[in-house]
Amino acid sequence: MTLIQPIILAGGSGSRLWPLSRELYPKQLLNLGDKDISLLQATIRRLSDIPGTLPPMVIVGEEHRFIAMSQINELKPADPVQLILEPLGRNTAPAICAAAYFNQGKNEETTVLLVLPADHLITDVDSFSDAVTTAVSLAESGHLVTFGIQPDSPETGYGYIEKGKGYKAVSFVEKPDLATAEKYLEKGNYYWNSGMFAFEISTLIEEMGKYAPEICSCMKAAVDNGTVDKTFFHLDQSSMAACPSDSIDYALMEKSDHVAVVPADLGWSDIGSWQALWEISEKDESGNVVHGDVMLEDVKNSLIRSEHGLVAAVGLRNSLIVETTDAVLVSPLDRSQDVKKIVNALKKKDREEYRLHRTVYRPWGSYTILEEHPSFKIKKIVVYPGKKLSLQMHHHRSEHWIVVTGTAKVTRGEETMLVFENESTYIPSGEKHRLENPGLIPLELIEVQNGRYLGEDDIIRFDDDFGR
Repeated sequence: MTLIQPIILAGGSGSRLWPLSRELYPKQLLNLGDKDISLLQATIRRLSDIPGTLPPMVIVGEEHRFIAMSQINELKPADPVQLILEPLGRNTAPAICAAAYFNQGKNEETTVLLVLPADHLITDVDSFSDAVTTAVSLAESGHLVTFGIQPDSPETGYGYIEKGKGYKAVSFVEKPDLATAEKYLEKGNYYWNSGMFAFEISTLIEEMGKYAPEICSCMKAAVDNGTVDKTFFHLDQSSMAACPSDSIDYALMEKSDHVAVVPADLGWSDIGSWQALWEISEKDESGNVVHGDVMLEDVKNSLIRSEHGLVAAVGLRNSLIVETTDAVLVSPLDRSQDVKKIVNALKKKDREEYRLHRTVYRPWGSYTILEEHPSFKIKKIVVYPGKKLSLQMHHHRSEHWIVVTGTAKVTRGEETMLVFENESTYIPSGEKHRLENPGLIPLELIEVQNGRYLGEDDIIRFDDDFGR
């Protein structure tokens, strides 16, 4: 019996959906196609009805590991999900190669890797399952399989795969101009390149050894020298640093003679821009996609999204407004791809808005910056039941904690105390301290920091449940 090992690629920053998507809270962690679950969660959930499927493995960046693990745990999986952590990004070829070496020899049965991006939307799950069955059968016979999406428009934002007789992939084509894309649509044997793949492990390693031997040797070393930390497997950083950065398409699929393409009509979208999200979303009678606290007057064919406050719009056509607690994006809808230029400009100016939201997620909960000034900062802190922050100390700031909801267990120097709702405590600079939630409901408190330096790097950890 052939086993299917899903490999979910959950790296990437998703800058095209800024300001909702940030470097530390990327697209795959957002609820976009389904209001109740993230794209990562939806990717895991759609695997549940495919026979012979092993628990998925998720490849994710070190900085996203805790929130990814939290979202996975929300699904209450029957078996543990292995997270493979990349210390730095090297594109899809090294990530997939690492997955192959990690799983090599683990099972006596033939194992096919089913590689899926975590940030795609698929609405036709039955067709997805049928396509996977076909792809696995082709992979068993020695093919490197890619999934080609049946195009419904002359899209210029995707690469294409030309299909020959049977399932043979004839060529891979870069993003075409409009005239070329229209010709592809007319011919009927060109498909959008979905970034989903299926390979038998030994076939993948053999072919990668022919066409990308340096990637193979580096990623084998990254696995061999990796370390285990509970449900996390850390790839070796020095081995990955030496590895070339390349996509699986360039490194292998465009070079091998064993490539097959499975045509698939899945209700698929990579949600690569705000316009793409507008196109696939349910619209009102005026063609608008609305989320949050929004009031419209004479607005048509627009996407208006509020995450925090009221957004009111009058007389707009084909427009985009996205509001978060610390940024507002306004653009013609058809220029939404250019948001990448804004993100690049923010990076050059070293502004935090490209990297994180005012709410930052941690393995123990989250904190939200409510107000910030040179000498003081106010945060709302949420600690999950049973979780605790590290035992730590700050050189340059003191902290006042006021409990709003729940009960806090506070360690301050040699003293341990319980702080209840409407009570407070004070942590002077230089004092070892720890915050813990011993209760059954989330602990919420307000933290007021005072000091000459309030950076998040002013922290010395003495003990930490999360290995930081």
